[in-house]
Amino acid sequence: MNVLEIRDLHVSAGGKQILKGLTLTIKQGEVHALMGPNGSGKSTLSYVIAGHPGYEVTKGDVLFDGKSILAMPPDERAKLGLFLAFQNPVEIPGVNLGTFLFTLFKNKYPKGSAATYQKELHALLKQLNLGSAFIERPLNAGLSGGEKKRAEVLQLLLTRPALAVLDETDSGLDIDSLKIVSDAVNSMRSPLFSALIITHYNRILEFLKPDFVHVLLDGKIAMTGNANLPQELEKKGYRWLKEAA
Repeated sequence: MNVLEIRDLHVSAGGKQILKGLTLTIKQGEVHALMGPNGSGKSTLSYVIAGHPGYEVTKGDVLFDGKSILAMPPDERAKLGLFLAFQNPVEIPGVNLGTFLFTLFKNKYPKGSAATYQKELHALLKQLNLGSAFIERPLNAGLSGGEKKRAEVLQLLLTRPALAVLDETDSGLDIDSLKIVSDAVNSMRSPLFSALIITHYNRILEFLKPDFVHVLLDGKIAMTGNANLPQELEKKGYRWLKEAA
């Protein structure tokens, strides 16, 4: 079954066309990676999937579980099972991380008890090598880049979405943190979980071992390959693909 289906997607922002006919299908249980040079439209795609109002879809469609989601606000998309881990998570100084996580938990599991939440949260903090004091901090405020990414993955593990879009989750992570985050994402792999990993580098893909790797050039998918493709890209760069195109 197709979880995400993107059909001939054209997207503009600020009067500039960014995506120019992107087509992509992700099935249940699949992990896909999306690579490409800066400015090719990778983050734009993630924002469009999540429902960012700053981007205009001029042609095409985005379907989730066979249903178009373009007219849905972001919160409705999230309730359907879509999750976006931001490239640059927004700092919200007045919101306690623990309170925010409990709100997510109650929205996902309305009948879930506080005791169940605490038990689940304790296990996830241990999995991510985080102390209990971590959730007493403001949401993303005052956190290092690596801590912000772990906070995003903590939300991912707690809500267990059907599809996660991880936009450069490896950015700012040291080797140990990268391994912890990758192991956490791998722990979710099942027929009920799919993911789109947006990255510049092969290092996280060596841990996640995606089923498919796509290269985005000038707003379109220029090439699709297996987990070996990123190694070739690191050796050759993108110029040879641009010349071939």
